[in-house]
Amino acid sequence: MQTGRPTLYGTRHAVSAGHYLATAAGHAVLEAGGNAVDAGVAAGIVLGVVQSDIVNVAGVAPIILRMADGTVETIAGLGHWPRAMPADLFVRDYGGRMPPGVLRTVVPAAPDAWIMALERHGTMTFGEVAAAAIRHAADGFAMYPAMAESIGSRADAYARWPSTAAVYLPGGQPPVVGHKFIQSDLAAMLTFMAEQEKAAGGDRLAGLAAARDAFYRGDIAARIVAFHQEQGGYLSRADLAEYRSRIEPAVMREWRGHQIFTCGPWCQGPALLQALLVAERIGLDGLAHNSAEYLHLLAESLKIALADREYHFGDPAMVEVPLEQLLSAPHLDARAAGFRADQAHPEMPPPLIGNGTEIPPATVEKVPAVEQDTSYCCVVDRWGNAFSATPSDGSWNAPVVPGLGIVVSPRGSQSRTDPAHPCGVAPGKRPRLTPNPALAVLADGGVMPFGTPGGDVQVQSMLQVLLNVLHFGMEVQAAIEAPRIATYAFPSSFAPFEHFPRRLAVEARIPAETRAALQAMGHEVKNWPDWAYAAGSVEAIRTDPTTGLMAAGADPRRPAYAIAS
Repeated sequence: MQTGRPTLYGTRHAVSAGHYLATAAGHAVLEAGGNAVDAGVAAGIVLGVVQSDIVNVAGVAPIILRMADGTVETIAGLGHWPRAMPADLFVRDYGGRMPPGVLRTVVPAAPDAWIMALERHGTMTFGEVAAAAIRHAADGFAMYPAMAESIGSRADAYARWPSTAAVYLPGGQPPVVGHKFIQSDLAAMLTFMAEQEKAAGGDRLAGLAAARDAFYRGDIAARIVAFHQEQGGYLSRADLAEYRSRIEPAVMREWRGHQIFTCGPWCQGPALLQALLVAERIGLDGLAHNSAEYLHLLAESLKIALADREYHFGDPAMVEVPLEQLLSAPHLDARAAGFRADQAHPEMPPPLIGNGTEIPPATVEKVPAVEQDTSYCCVVDRWGNAFSATPSDGSWNAPVVPGLGIVVSPRGSQSRTDPAHPCGVAPGKRPRLTPNPALAVLADGGVMPFGTPGGDVQVQSMLQVLLNVLHFGMEVQAAIEAPRIATYAFPSSFAPFEHFPRRLAVEARIPAETRAALQAMGHEVKNWPDWAYAAGSVEAIRTDPTTGLMAAGADPRRPAYAIAS
């Protein structure tokens, strides 16, 4: 397949991220002697600056790591609802809706997750890895089309709060492409954390603890809580001071000798594994790439996995998630048995475990909403460490904290307002997150971190790229650039939880006759552009022990770039 960009090859290290400045920051850390964790954290924090419309420094940052010694772990990087939050608030006072503003705030997790990764596996200080982010926030960066369009299309939302408008609508207008975009308050906040680290003295770990305390216990925490309480929120000093990201084992399943790792069912990651294993049982072999038969199989496998996500996934610390059963051979076989090669399932597949949850009525004649609030970064270093992270949180649906330049994680928007739902609101409970980094340890001994933004499309795009590489044998960049599909046959993870049982979005580069064949099978085909923003932005790195090279790719659908050297 001819690609618009080459696959990039290196012998020492590689970085791929959702914006070129984040990639450059990570690569600079590697060149300075840092490892993959140092570089990944540097890239992730930069994403919160140069993509602050869709990633927030005080948002979420789920991370999955595979160290050179073979250890795999996840850092959840997802905060919980404030302890004082009434579970029935939205049902009782808002008719089941979740209004914009501080009521959707959960404890900000990203600063803790980044610092925890550095504490456990890094070699550098917070100040060292945050230096590029501070620079780009203070000096500014060139506004680019994707961010300008994102802010401009939500100008009314950004104008709701004076503190938000001051940052994102300079002079009362959306930013202009090619003009410098500066975030002085954000630079000052990150600088304060670095200064507190330096003032602490002692060893590196003592400094990291001081940087963390500056955010969660010190002046930054005081300003966050004072503002949120002034706005009617429930976040407390204790919520911040007591917060630590959970260290959890990854969820892993083997497929054709490869080990595929995701985070737990507090995010949608395990649905990637279920869709892959269902597709394998139905039968991938012999199907031509992106043929109607192949795309039909993928769409139906994803429908099944994302239906089970809807029925069962939630914070496993507070709800019983039957994950082992969902990924068991009997359940996978039963799900695969419902597949029809000639016909799309007309509705969301019913639950096979328990009673499931009540499904909202189908949405008709409407374009699914695209929640533009995530990015991704991955790194592999010369020692064989691999880093995969999906930082997130937008800046338009809750206010910027004056003087800090951050929106405190509004990720509560991914909880259901009904407390009875598996991912319903509850004090101390985490929302069910769409961001889900992944990582594969390959049968040949190589490693491949990969991930994408895209809301409910994330696992769908990740599955297609994974199969492009490991089933069809494509180079990394070709696998990323190949045209994609996405099903919407399940309730959205975002309010108002739209549900399109037959909807299948298809990039227009897929031939018309293939789209017609899918339509004939019962899919309601909706054409995406040739290169759809909604199809995500997959970044990936693959190492090859045989050649000693690592291959990196980045998605041209968004401003993502890779470097390998």
